[in-house]
Amino acid sequence: MASSKEYLHFILEQLSDLDDISFRPMMGEFILYYRGKIVGGIYDDRFLVKKTESALELIPEAVRTLPYEGAGEMLLVDEVDSKVFLTELFEAMYDELPSPKTRRRYNEIK
Repeated sequence: MASSKEYLHFILEQLSDLDDISFRPMMGEFILYYRGKIVGGIYDDRFLVKKTESALELIPEAVRTLPYEGAGEMLLVDEVDSKVFLTELFEAMYDELPSPKTRRRYNEIK
C-alpha cells in the first residue's frame, strides 16, 4: 500500500521547525532526510525512523517494525502530534546517522 501525500505533508509540517528537511519519493513511499542524512521515512502511512541509540532513549516503548520485506528494523513513531518532540528526536539522532554515500557517475573511471 502506498503512502498518501497528505500524510507526508502533515509530517513535513510537524518537522517545519528544523532546517534542511527534504524527502524523496521511492516506490510509493517517502524517504525523509535531515541535513542530507536519511533519518527515516513514511511507509504505508506510518512514520518510521532509523533505530539509533538516541531514538531508543527517547522512545524506548517504540514498536520495532520493518518498512517493507527484506529491510532493516525501524522504530514506529507514534508521537507525531508534537512538533517539539519530533524536533528533539531528529536533532538527537543526527550525529549517529551515517553520512550520505558518494555516488559514482556511470562514466567515471577509477
